[in-house]
Amino acid sequence: MSGRTRRNIRRAFKDRREAGDALAAELMSYRGEDNLLVLGLARGGVPVAARVAAALDAPLDVFLVRKLGVPQWEELAMGALASGGGVVMNDSLVRSLGIGEAAVQAAIERESEELCRREEAYRGDRPPAPVEGATVILVDDGIATGASMLAAVRAVRARNPARVVVAVPVGPPSACRDLAAEADDVVCVLSPPGFEAVGQVYQDFHQVSDDEVRGLLAPR
Repeated sequence: MSGRTRRNIRRAFKDRREAGDALAAELMSYRGEDNLLVLGLARGGVPVAARVAAALDAPLDVFLVRKLGVPQWEELAMGALASGGGVVMNDSLVRSLGIGEAAVQAAIERESEELCRREEAYRGDRPPAPVEGATVILVDDGIATGASMLAAVRAVRARNPARVVVAVPVGPPSACRDLAAEADDVVCVLSPPGFEAVGQVYQDFHQVSDDEVRGLLAPR
């Protein structure tokens, strides 16, 4: 699968809402498309996705990706786990650090439990939105390495959608190119020179709470 990638340069966002509006403007060609679905990566991607879904008049749901941290160094990701059980591993990192299979499986089991807990907390009794045959727009507040979004793309692809679109307000060109190899379209509003972190283009980059996610996903 080889998608196309589109991006523009240089703009800062007041907050995730403004970023969502800017992203929605780049996605308007999808408005009116049959069976369109917007999935926000929890937690930070949901406020962005909510603005996109409203602008495109599309249903909104949450999609979870959990980082698989290196043992005793949890901030360093050795992989990612997505809703539905999709796993992406950084095999070269696992090999270089000598991380055994037992440690990898323990991390997957631990994060699977947390992923299930959060899905229930965010969605309640509502089943996940159906993906099969849909044009799925995966939204996050930005990408850095792209590992979490790649796990999401692969997990969604396994459910037989019509198309998978990655949409983010900011990300480095290298990660966008990598994702374009697996997604049908990659829309990235900003690719700042000297990219360091997603938060660098936001004035307000507060940690999104569970309550905020629940509020945005509540049926209207």
